[in-house]
Amino acid sequence: MFGQRLKQLRLARGMSLDALAAEMGGIVTKQALSKYEKEKARPSPVVLNRLASALGVKSAHLWSEPTIRVEFIAYRKGAGLLKREQETVESLVTQTLEDRIHLQELTNKFDGSKLPVRALCANTVEDAEHAAEALRIQWNLGTDPIASVTDVLEDNCIHVLEVDASEKFDGSAAVAHPVGEERVVAAAIVTRRGVPGGRQRLNLSHELGHLVLCVPQDVDEEKMAFRFGSAFLAPAQTVYREVGSSRSFIRSDELLLLKRRFGMSVQALLYRLRDLRIISDSHYTWWCKGINRMGWRKEEPFELAPEKSKWLLQNTLRALSEGLLTTDEAKSLLGKTMERQEPLSLIERRAFLKLPLEERRRILAEQAERMVSYYEQDSGREGLQAGDVIAY
Repeated sequence: MFGQRLKQLRLARGMSLDALAAEMGGIVTKQALSKYEKEKARPSPVVLNRLASALGVKSAHLWSEPTIRVEFIAYRKGAGLLKREQETVESLVTQTLEDRIHLQELTNKFDGSKLPVRALCANTVEDAEHAAEALRIQWNLGTDPIASVTDVLEDNCIHVLEVDASEKFDGSAAVAHPVGEERVVAAAIVTRRGVPGGRQRLNLSHELGHLVLCVPQDVDEEKMAFRFGSAFLAPAQTVYREVGSSRSFIRSDELLLLKRRFGMSVQALLYRLRDLRIISDSHYTWWCKGINRMGWRKEEPFELAPEKSKWLLQNTLRALSEGLLTTDEAKSLLGKTMERQEPLSLIERRAFLKLPLEERRRILAEQAERMVSYYEQDSGREGLQAGDVIAY
């Protein structure tokens, strides 16, 4: 079990055996580390402590039994994705979900039993469309465009994880079960870091489709998930209201306005308009050729900024403030340095109030400046994105 935990943590940190040996100051070789992972040798207490420090955990954690079993429901990858990179992604997701479930328990957040995993049956693309509408109703989203897909998912008990991966990795959906049990305690949707915001939003919605749809084996699940994701971002009745039920022609400047409105690329919007029979197949094909001619296939005008997850930061700070986590534990969760902030005593507060006004303002300004990084997590989607795949 030590070896499995060691390998999981190393891969989750994105470290090779060479990198881990270097991080430990070279007190052991990569061959020795490989033996530890294969359970062919055990580290000495000195090496164990150095290992834990390099991986950012306590020594006892390396000997701990796994608390969850992660099931990957969907895994969208290209044929060239290396096995090592896939192992890295899976290890990162497993370790991150274990950490977040612990944080959930500390803050009494989330009830995994309410997650709609494989709960919406769909045999046709029309069923997938209706499933997206049903989930919007269940989550009280109405029919307006969604400002932040990430916020919606996290508000409804689904963690959004970003990973550093090659372009061969598109995304995945996973659920966590307690070891030896079948009940779901957490779910996650994983996307590749650095993807433009519009494509990221469609990826998240697409993976949500994989997570919630129950699709027969003889049905194309990818096609169903794509239809679900498009309908989740751009509900049919809203699109009909803003675009019309039938169009013989649509201009590029109108498409760019709709792109900003729905947070989808022009390419994804055109696909959606064709699915809803608002534009004809021939006009869709004409636009596909135009997109290639204008160079929009890989980069459209006005890219959207990627959305950022706020759940981890907010709940880690909450647990830290309430004394449920130590500063070191919070630092490990966030992967950043946390400044220790103890509550001021009454004497300290009185002493502060006795300072000259300018001195108090200076101190408060310094404290505010130190907190800026914690709150600069908003997606702020000022631009618009491109990059969704179009085939014709």
